[in-house]
Amino acid sequence: MADRPTVTSDFYDLEALLDDQDRETLHRVRAFMDDEVEPIINQYWTRAEFPRQLIPRLAELGIAGAQYSGYGCPGRSALFDGMVAMELGRGDPSVATFMGVHGGLAMGTLQLCASDEQKERWLPAMARMELIGAFGLTEPEHGSDVARGIQTTARRDGDEWVLDGHKKWIGNGSFADLVVIWARDVDTDRVLGFVVEAPAPGFSAVDLEDKIALRAVQNALITLDGVRVPEENRLQNANSFRDTANVLRATRVSVAWSAVGCSRGAYEHALRYAMERDQFGRSITSFQLVQDLLFRMLGNITASAALCARASQLQDCGMLRDEHASMAKGYSTMRMRETVGWARELMGGNGILLENHVGRFVADAEAIYSYEGTREVNSLIVGRAITGTSAIA
Repeated sequence: MADRPTVTSDFYDLEALLDDQDRETLHRVRAFMDDEVEPIINQYWTRAEFPRQLIPRLAELGIAGAQYSGYGCPGRSALFDGMVAMELGRGDPSVATFMGVHGGLAMGTLQLCASDEQKERWLPAMARMELIGAFGLTEPEHGSDVARGIQTTARRDGDEWVLDGHKKWIGNGSFADLVVIWARDVDTDRVLGFVVEAPAPGFSAVDLEDKIALRAVQNALITLDGVRVPEENRLQNANSFRDTANVLRATRVSVAWSAVGCSRGAYEHALRYAMERDQFGRSITSFQLVQDLLFRMLGNITASAALCARASQLQDCGMLRDEHASMAKGYSTMRMRETVGWARELMGGNGILLENHVGRFVADAEAIYSYEGTREVNSLIVGRAITGTSAIA
């Protein structure tokens, strides 16, 4: 790759919070995204395909399930895990989402909800990325209200469970080896978790088409038609939606970090463009309005990253609450939407050309803004903490 102007968006040097080993790994992630992902990602984004040939290289980075310990997992801090999510998102939000689903939602579910035997059976291979995971919670008719609205059912039949229903927007769902499915027990009305080992009779996954965002992520509509799952694949420590919520609380902070990464990616591409672009006989970096846009973007990035860093520190010391995760996700994604828009504005018409990358970040931001908790729902979770009154029916 040709030399590019050096830019940085870590204005307050938050990277210095990491130890030497974690910083070295972070730099390897950054180099991988710059050297191996960026040169090819536009063509995969256009074709709505994930560059699956890169999975072995991702595995070599040793970042899958980074914050989890034991069973072959790296056992690093939540702060490190968040900054990795940011670096992945800075390079490409689709790759960040793929890793968030596999290493965050799927591996996180097993870490929190599986028995020791189940962890031993699945987590080491997932940490090596020999088995890829997916997480099936959202349904065609239930997103924000899925806690009360899960329609996928689980019926006990001897030593097996029979699953019926549909799941929608399931990242990695069409090619994952292990798919976590949340379903309601028809006898007890409890929400239980199951691991479906794909392919399985009655299990089908069809990729959603014509998305305008995160096109390189393959989101599936999953149909469960009498899928039989052995009791040994029921997550032994998942007994209510509260257990599901514990998973989502942790991964919501990672999504906030990914939003910071999306902002950083757009900002850095826009800054490089500005450093190379001349108009009216001089570099546009000397224009006051351009410098104002750069100030606005970097301010959003710095504020959001600092907020996420503190949320991860709370997570590391066991103090993270729902409202902390919701504040991080809701605020960072709002600022992300502004930032990618300003990056496009700085580049003028060239900002909508995929070859300049910023247009991809603008589009992908729309998905990050909504998944893993919409801004509206996150604002109400924080509002409940502020007022002591729930506005959610």
